[in-house]
Amino acid sequence: MTTGEQHPVLHGWRFRAMVVIVLLSAIGYLVFSLWGGWQEVVAALAKVGVIGTLIALTLSLVNYLIRFMRWQKFLAKLGHNVYWPESLRIYIAGFGLTILPGKAGEAIRSVFLKKHHVSYPESLAAFFSDQFSNLISMMLLVSVGLWAYPQAQPVIIILGGIILAILIFLQQSKWLKSFETFAQRYFPAKISHLITPSIEIILHSKRCFSLPMLLYGISLGLIAWGAEGLAFYYIMHVLGSDMSMQTALFIYAFSMLVGAISFLPGGLGGTEATMIALLILNHVAQPQAVAATVLIRLATLWFAVALGVIAMSTPERTSKA
Repeated sequence: MTTGEQHPVLHGWRFRAMVVIVLLSAIGYLVFSLWGGWQEVVAALAKVGVIGTLIALTLSLVNYLIRFMRWQKFLAKLGHNVYWPESLRIYIAGFGLTILPGKAGEAIRSVFLKKHHVSYPESLAAFFSDQFSNLISMMLLVSVGLWAYPQAQPVIIILGGIILAILIFLQQSKWLKSFETFAQRYFPAKISHLITPSIEIILHSKRCFSLPMLLYGISLGLIAWGAEGLAFYYIMHVLGSDMSMQTALFIYAFSMLVGAISFLPGGLGGTEATMIALLILNHVAQPQAVAATVLIRLATLWFAVALGVIAMSTPERTSKA
């Protein structure tokens, strides 16, 4: 195994600017989070301790590695067998820019994969498949908690119907190609130039949503996000809560889902506000709710961001072959 050169995007002021943005965001997040209750958060961190922190971080690593396994499978379905150490570096590097709006930062993987002969439509199709699988897995975890409330069951059924409709839509190759041809003929050039690559991405992603692959992707997603939900459950119990596993998984998954739908950078603000509100509704004292939320976000979001920055600054790994 030899060491290659870094991608040009990681040279000079661009990379330093990205690191500064990430650091400033992390500092701002901590200051804002601790503003109203830093003593409670510090006390909670001390209570969790080094071992508890390592357990939470390990469960987060399980999440990242399982999702990477799925990512490799998606790339393989698209016809690309990227050398796995380098593919892992690229996948983790995407987390470094998670704090950019609308998941745009994670799409930087496409820039790195281009060097490995993966076209932009193909890598973006893998990205779309990865994110959509996450969405379905999250909704299933949320459904486990919500189904106990009759008033919430219609919402679950509606969301499930929407996902089913999207999956059916993704399988309609003829319709999509016909619409692409229609757009190229009758739409203004600027609009058709946006529609054509979008349809190409959808057509590529179709290969990742055959029934076996769909079940594979959702199953890995459930295990991956369940691992972080377990970390949340563990933190809550260390802090003295008697919350059930079902409730903890629901609160974590629903909060992450709200953050994702908000399209805010890394779900910042939306995820935290939802998690704190749900914890308080489940009879958790506000200081404890704030402390648990800050701790789990440090162990999941900001841990991923830190690993991503390290991965971006690590030289490319290539096989001798």
